[in-house]
Amino acid sequence: MSAFSLPIVPRYAEVDQQGVVFNGHYLTWFDEACTGLLDDLGIAYPDLTSAGYDFQVVHSEIDFAAPVRWRDEVRVTAECTRIGSTSFTVGFGVCRKAAGADEQVAVQEQVAVQGHNVYVVVSTQDWTKRPIPGALRDALSRSVTS
Repeated sequence: MSAFSLPIVPRYAEVDQQGVVFNGHYLTWFDEACTGLLDDLGIAYPDLTSAGYDFQVVHSEIDFAAPVRWRDEVRVTAECTRIGSTSFTVGFGVCRKAAGADEQVAVQEQVAVQGHNVYVVVSTQDWTKRPIPGALRDALSRSVTS
């Protein structure tokens, strides 16, 4: 299965004084892409919480490779990279279309940012960790990459 992809157009409010997307916004984009990935896999977040489960980010990493600027054409990829007993990891890529030095040069996609989040499944009753429920585990298994 290929990675889920969420299109993003950086908004003016997401750009800092250096003219690039402020680093904290990548975590927001990761969160939106994770929700989109789960939707794509048939797991609706409201259904998960109504069944008594939620998940929390316990670790995040972001690696910057190139700037993303206002109005760049961006997509955020998301795919599950690990499934444990109570936690799972989703890897993300922020890909942007970078124009060549000459307008005649074809536009090429560039990976600008990579990262991942580790999520722990918790109970909505007492917020303690729980085993990953079967439906979520099965869905994530369809997305796992090595």
